[in-house]
Amino acid sequence: MTRVVLCGLFFFLGAIGYNQAQTKAPATVGPVPTENQMRWQEMEYYAFVHFSLNTYTDQSWGYGNEAVKLFNPDKLDCRQWARICKQAGMKGIIITAKHHCGFCLWPSKYTEYSVKNAPWKNGKGDVVREMADACKEYGLKLGIYLSPWDRNHPDYGKPEYITYFRNQLTELLTNYGPIFEIWFDGANGGSGYYGGANETRTIDRTTYYDWSNTYKLIRKLQPNIVIWNDGGDRGDLRWVGTEAGLVGETNWSLLNATGEVPWNMLHYGLENGDSWVPAEVNTSIRPEWFYHPGEDAKVKTIPQLMETYYNSIGHNGSLLLNFPIMPNGLIHPNDERSALGFAKAVKEMVAVNLAARSKATASNVRGNSIQFDAAKAIDSNKDTYWTTDDDITKASLVINFGKPTTFNRFLVQENIRLGQRVKGFTVEALVDGNWKELAKATTIGYKRMLRFPTVRATQVRFTITDSKACPVISNIGIYNAPQQLAPPSIIRNQAGEIIITPVDGESVVYYTLDGSVPTTRSKKYTKPFQTGGKLELKAIAFDAATGKSSPAAHEKFDIARKDWKIMGIEDGKVNAVIDGDPSSAWHQPKGTKLPADLVIDLGKEEALCGFKYYPDQTMWGPGIITNYQFYVSSDNKEWKLVDEGEFSNIKNNPLWQTKKIKAEKARYIKLRALKNTEDNDNIGYGEVDVVTN
Repeated sequence: MTRVVLCGLFFFLGAIGYNQAQTKAPATVGPVPTENQMRWQEMEYYAFVHFSLNTYTDQSWGYGNEAVKLFNPDKLDCRQWARICKQAGMKGIIITAKHHCGFCLWPSKYTEYSVKNAPWKNGKGDVVREMADACKEYGLKLGIYLSPWDRNHPDYGKPEYITYFRNQLTELLTNYGPIFEIWFDGANGGSGYYGGANETRTIDRTTYYDWSNTYKLIRKLQPNIVIWNDGGDRGDLRWVGTEAGLVGETNWSLLNATGEVPWNMLHYGLENGDSWVPAEVNTSIRPEWFYHPGEDAKVKTIPQLMETYYNSIGHNGSLLLNFPIMPNGLIHPNDERSALGFAKAVKEMVAVNLAARSKATASNVRGNSIQFDAAKAIDSNKDTYWTTDDDITKASLVINFGKPTTFNRFLVQENIRLGQRVKGFTVEALVDGNWKELAKATTIGYKRMLRFPTVRATQVRFTITDSKACPVISNIGIYNAPQQLAPPSIIRNQAGEIIITPVDGESVVYYTLDGSVPTTRSKKYTKPFQTGGKLELKAIAFDAATGKSSPAAHEKFDIARKDWKIMGIEDGKVNAVIDGDPSSAWHQPKGTKLPADLVIDLGKEEALCGFKYYPDQTMWGPGIITNYQFYVSSDNKEWKLVDEGEFSNIKNNPLWQTKKIKAEKARYIKLRALKNTEDNDNIGYGEVDVVTN
């Protein structure tokens, strides 16, 4: 009797194995990631660190003439950087070995413009070496940023520079161990020191660097590397067209191997592209990339970083988050606090996967095989997946909790080794016996995270509404994320009224006017109120239901603009330039030719020590000024030029631009636009302001 049972069992198990063997996995669809790209994608989150001579000059970009003697970080500690990144959940660090100024953080034998001639460690230091050692100690991968543009080198723009550039690449990719990513900035050509020439040089970024042969050198020296390049030939990864920390809601990991890539394609990818080129979302934890003391109160809050998470990792991208290093060689405590709080919030969000505790069924299973059934999507194994028969491109999977369950997040992943397939899907919940749509989206890719108002339901239905081929779903997660209150927004309009708005539109707001951190015992905001003169305001949003407060919003205002007038322009919309609302903008009338002037009457004489320009905030905003002159006058007749130059990196990072000037008393100011990001005559303004003594 026992033998009969065993034989029957063996026959039954054998039949299962036979049927599974006959059910073939789906064929790949379109381009698929290389092993290098796959390793990179699974990192998800890693760091930038920006540190150079312009850290000491409070500039966005150095010109290449900054003195080497400035570089003397008395507390430099790459182990601190690595520790913070490790605790923040990051998997690697990309160091800016050389930025546009040309200064090298390693003792390159090909230039004198490096740490070997700095007072730091008497010229015996090597920041890249210390970074490599710290990464190894903390189990992090090392990446290298090397600017192709060099504002210091006398040969930039000439063929000889390419040999110099490749020699430095060889140093960096040979002497510091495995490198997971090489990062080439797209900024190319412009004004610079260039060995004392002090001139403007231009290059053809599509041909000058001979990227094809440069790539061959890179892959020979570091076979496991991925290449990020915004400056020419397609690399392994793509920029997303903005440094704001987001990629498109639709995000294909595909582009074509040749041809121009417009900004919108960078943002959304190309559905039928012929090459796998996934999106890397790069942004800074502060407004700018290098350290500026004035941004110590502008570090991104935890809710802001969570918003970045949902719009980068949650949109099928990776997240490259920058830490600006202070002049002393350390990450600022505010940056550390925010990054670690962000890590804690992400961990809390995904602490309990409600789907993993449930049962799943699907409308179709490939070959009716348990090898590909619905359970494979919730088994927490990235190598297994639910898929359908080849002719099925629309299908649904139902997750049954077995009891009413509260949740507000839905995560889904495709097995991208077989290609990116899904073009559209919905998520529904069974609430009181009725199906309710919670969210609708387009692409999935490596990872997609959806947010929706908290719901209590017994079942969730995931429906693929459109797909290139049979869907291949490797993971589904359902979570109940804790609420994250965002700081309120603060503006002061032209009339001098302070307007504070909670992001959720419902929270109670408390504020202070003395720079102290507000609490629920501070003054409650009920309506706009009048102010004048300089002001430092902080505000929090408070949710009475949960007893939670947001991080504090912090704004400093200079003189009120109540009596300001824009001169010589009849367009009634021009006051958008001084209305205090960053979301409004005005453009010079059509037909205006550069240079274009904007003249403002301040109403009375003021003691000026700087000015500020805020560009149009439309995505890839038109008319952004890059080169300018700034004049002052007491009578609107005799003008004095007090500053001229460039707004560095403003195209990619269109934030407030603050320029200091030597103290001047004046009633009138004139901002003259000389050039914009598009090389045309369209000039736009979000806001213009002044800085007074």
